[in-house]
Amino acid sequence: MSRSHALSRRLLLQGALAAGALTAAPTAVARAEEAAGPASPGAADAADRAVAAQAPGALHGRPYTNPLVRNRADPHIHRHTDGRYYFTATAPEYDRIILRRSRTLRGIATADEAVVWRRHTSGDMAAHIWAPEIHHIDGRWYIYFAAAPAHDIWRIRMWVLENRHPDPFQGTWTERGSITTAWDTFSLDATTFTHRGSRYLAWAQHEPGMDNNTAVFLSRMADPLTLTGPQVRLTTPEYDWECVGFKVNEGAAFLRRNGRVFMTYSASATDSNYCLGLLTADDTSDLMDPASWTKSPTPVFTSNDSTRQYGPGHNCFTVAEDGRTDVLVYHARQYKEITGDPLHDPNRHTRIQRLGWRPDGTPDFGVPVADRT
Repeated sequence: MSRSHALSRRLLLQGALAAGALTAAPTAVARAEEAAGPASPGAADAADRAVAAQAPGALHGRPYTNPLVRNRADPHIHRHTDGRYYFTATAPEYDRIILRRSRTLRGIATADEAVVWRRHTSGDMAAHIWAPEIHHIDGRWYIYFAAAPAHDIWRIRMWVLENRHPDPFQGTWTERGSITTAWDTFSLDATTFTHRGSRYLAWAQHEPGMDNNTAVFLSRMADPLTLTGPQVRLTTPEYDWECVGFKVNEGAAFLRRNGRVFMTYSASATDSNYCLGLLTADDTSDLMDPASWTKSPTPVFTSNDSTRQYGPGHNCFTVAEDGRTDVLVYHARQYKEITGDPLHDPNRHTRIQRLGWRPDGTPDFGVPVADRT
């Protein structure tokens, strides 16, 4: 998130008091990957497999360095059927969308970075370019991101770019317009996934009349650009740990394992109070029914003094090169004390680590690992 997100939150409170895909284990075909999430070519579809109990922490077997990418917040990694990892994130200048790619996770750190789109100098999409996500849908590439017009830089909305070239570093990224939701209010952090034949969009938005900054909503999609049917609120800030500094639920990410669908989200201000919450639904339930989701009463991933990692959040999920090890991707800072607005501070760095699993089949996030190789 950017500095303007924080100010937007303040203004919304004053005035209103405002994917990744479902990550399944790899499949060999693009259609299954698009439906289930990051994939590793040639591995069997294990969306419904029982994940063995595994401790969270640093990835083993393939040396890498955390931070993986410095000064890149809100990271998103898509593993495509070509075996490559495609990375995008928020640049601290909030003025462009970047891409990197690598055949290994560690290679993202040194991969060439291409600017595929820049903000406008006037009109819409001229300010606060936040939280891009890259997705491959029906043979085309899409980037979902947030932006604001030059004349009203706090009017944050969701926008979409499309590229029909097989290689997202080539071809033309075409502006396909904004995503229309039920209300014309502050909205951002769009992520898309498919589940049981339906495509969904999840995003964060301020709901008129609510005493919060943003809640997380879900809607089915008619196509990669259009919502269809109702939109439902899955989670709104209600616990104390979701309301520190600002009342925020944002940055949803989805993961399907062990007969359940898990949704992480980020909560509170973007300083050391930023953290991850978790919703859980049965794999066979109606995801559009809020009653299908159970909300964890405590955060699942928080700042840690012993590892000196602060404000971990805005995550996504991918898989390691073995196609089976689940990987948590997130940003955090290396220090707790921040001078001024935390969203002026550029040092939210992209980090990765192994996502653990408990014997009961629920994810174990552990603590953000210390910086090291």
